[in-house]
Amino acid sequence: MQPTAYDQVNRLLEHLQGQIQNTLGDKLVGLYLYGSLISGDFDDNLSDVDLTAALRDNLTDADLDALRSMHQNLVAAFPQWDNRLEVAYITLHALRHFRTEYENIGIISPGEPLHLKRAGIDWLMNWYLVRSMGVTLFGPAPETIIVPVSREEFLQAVREHLLAWSSYITDSSPHHGSQAYAVLTMCRGLYTLRHGEHVSKLKAAAWAQGELPEWAALIRNALVWRQKMHEYGTIPPPPFEETERFVRFVIDRVEADYGR
Repeated sequence: MQPTAYDQVNRLLEHLQGQIQNTLGDKLVGLYLYGSLISGDFDDNLSDVDLTAALRDNLTDADLDALRSMHQNLVAAFPQWDNRLEVAYITLHALRHFRTEYENIGIISPGEPLHLKRAGIDWLMNWYLVRSMGVTLFGPAPETIIVPVSREEFLQAVREHLLAWSSYITDSSPHHGSQAYAVLTMCRGLYTLRHGEHVSKLKAAAWAQGELPEWAALIRNALVWRQKMHEYGTIPPPPFEETERFVRFVIDRVEADYGR
């Protein structure tokens, strides 16, 4: 059975799984697909591929060097996926203790080469989605290796993430792709809090246009900017002030309806 409805994605996943297994050997316990390929509205010309690799032990310096080389070779073999792949390499221990402990995980994502970062409870939303929606490419089912996360915990994490945008937006880039990400993230977060359900950004944006008609034009623009997010110099940066006002409007709504 193919993991997705997209042949080109399936070829990428098959190749990547084999390469990770060859690189890490028995250290790899499981590989899981989540993100828009699972939640819906995946765009094969635009969307990222999101994966979690569960490991027996922490990555060594040699592992990191080998994985960096592997990912470079992957881009050479599949150039259309350059800067469109996110893989988190995390230990079983971290997936079981992320509420109380921080641990280094390996992460490669759009705009960021493979590196180590500290991760703990701030990744609860990711592990909730992997556990509840993730597709197993290799290894045991995700719910057998990730500790249970309640829906209430997930919604609390979404609320805290939206409130944190009070600081994030100050440092955001005025590039149209970054503004699209900010607007659509706020739409999806607000939808999730309102309905208790994680949906695609496109579905959340359609809902928000009806729910927040005064912001409908900005949300429509954000969908256009998203389609051109990897283009530079083709359109001038949109006015940043309106995006910042929308972010702060959503934060105020969240504080009023769901508390600080």
